[in-house]
Amino acid sequence: MIDFFDLLETRSSAEREAALLAALPAQIAHAQSRSAAFGQILQGVDAASITSRAALAQLPVTRKGELQALQQASREQKVGGNVFGGFSAVGFGATMPRVFASPGPIYEPEGTARDYWRMARAIYAAGFRAGELIHNSFSYHFVPAGSMMETGAHAIGCTVFPGGTGQTEQQVLAMRDLQPAGYIGTPSFLKIIVEKASDMGVPLTSLTKAMFGGEAFPPSLRDWFLERGVAGYQCYATADLGLIAYETSAREGLVLDEHVIVEIVRPGTGDPVAEGEVGELVVTTLNPDYPLIRFGTGDLSAVLPGHCPTGRTNVRIKGWMGRADQTTKIRGMFVHPKQVDEIVKRFAEVARARLVVSGEMANDTMLLRVEASEGVDNLGARIEEAIRDVTKLRGQVEICSPGTLPNDGKVIEDARSYK
Repeated sequence: MIDFFDLLETRSSAEREAALLAALPAQIAHAQSRSAAFGQILQGVDAASITSRAALAQLPVTRKGELQALQQASREQKVGGNVFGGFSAVGFGATMPRVFASPGPIYEPEGTARDYWRMARAIYAAGFRAGELIHNSFSYHFVPAGSMMETGAHAIGCTVFPGGTGQTEQQVLAMRDLQPAGYIGTPSFLKIIVEKASDMGVPLTSLTKAMFGGEAFPPSLRDWFLERGVAGYQCYATADLGLIAYETSAREGLVLDEHVIVEIVRPGTGDPVAEGEVGELVVTTLNPDYPLIRFGTGDLSAVLPGHCPTGRTNVRIKGWMGRADQTTKIRGMFVHPKQVDEIVKRFAEVARARLVVSGEMANDTMLLRVEASEGVDNLGARIEEAIRDVTKLRGQVEICSPGTLPNDGKVIEDARSYK
């Protein structure tokens, strides 16, 4: 019999959606009043009117690059000491016990809420229970990963050994002595630890489960661990948003966290795609300390139909499917997914498009493949004119039947030879 972290995981889809949308206007109003950045980004927005996904989709998407640029600008201008670019709703002191730095650098605050990053749900789904010891090999310095997992483990009632990264032999010896129930960290590092333990002749018999993040966890590696008695599960989280989705024992995609609103949009835009179509994950968090509204992760994924066989009723996604930023330099000019979208929106007859760049560098060609019904007068010629107008480059057009373009989230495909 499967048990759950809490009753939120098994509520009806309608009940969950109603609760999320009921919380949304207040979160937007909070972001407008307490976050200087969103006060500007959402200027003029009537928060009380944002009560549906359609209304939410009209708000601008803020992507990581924009957040980083605003952070950097505020630091350079020394604006009130706001190292967070105006995105944080709390400041240094008792309301922010820690601050972290991700590559960029991008600085992230940690608030005081229990399980601030909401990782307990994912750790629980991976099989960890109160009273167990967890060997945590995520980094504890600069980046928040170590703290994310530790606070989640504490919320369940687990004890944590802060192993951190490196020192493989010492990690093995600590596991031998402490006999942890499981491991949290990257899958590649646990593989190194297990192989080192084998070389040292140290059995790690207590280690039966693991929760992984930060890297791809392919089925081949999952099976490698299972052969050695370790059931590993993955989670999808970011330093900006905390937990977004997590794997369950069903191993059918990743179930969304209960405290985020997730949209999948066409790369380069804020427009939601049809269910099942690959696009960029855009997340609105209900975290009051760092209230990110329509935050573009830059990661591609797609919604899976139906519910998780474990009985969890939230939406499932396929997991990480690549990066959404497909900006490409063609004949000395940058072409962005947003420009492809601008071209498509000029023609009601076009449903989807994919720009294919081929040939060799400095001698490349552009082909815009579009899904449209056949027989539309001069459609190809009109689209070619729009390509020149929007990108300042010449490109050819291929009319394809509806539903024939690959469903992989690519708006720009770079098929050039780089030899």
